[in-house]
Amino acid sequence: MKENVVADKSYAFALRMVKLYKHLSFEKKEFILSKQVLRSGTSIGANVEEAIAASSRADFINKLNIAAKEARETIYWLRLLKDSSFISETSFESVYQDAVELKKILSSILLTTKSIHNS
Repeated sequence: MKENVVADKSYAFALRMVKLYKHLSFEKKEFILSKQVLRSGTSIGANVEEAIAASSRADFINKLNIAAKEARETIYWLRLLKDSSFISETSFESVYQDAVELKKILSSILLTTKSIHNS
């Protein structure tokens, strides 16, 4: 199977979100924010997978746009979890950097694809 960096990274990130959700819900007894970050954080990879199987370039762009929006939303929830002291600064920095990296990769792919699409 051919390696796909964004698919691999978004899947690994989704696994981190599942582990974060478990930690927040079982140990911190936080159920609302943890569910939000779980949904948006795992949605990134799901939309990347949808983009890979897109039926057209427009569909590909649409799915990656959704993944990029989910990455931005996930960053919001992570910041909120840190600022409300549900996760430590150390835990936040690690997962935050991964989310930012995903957002940048998705943005780069979108820019390239849109420029090719508009040519």
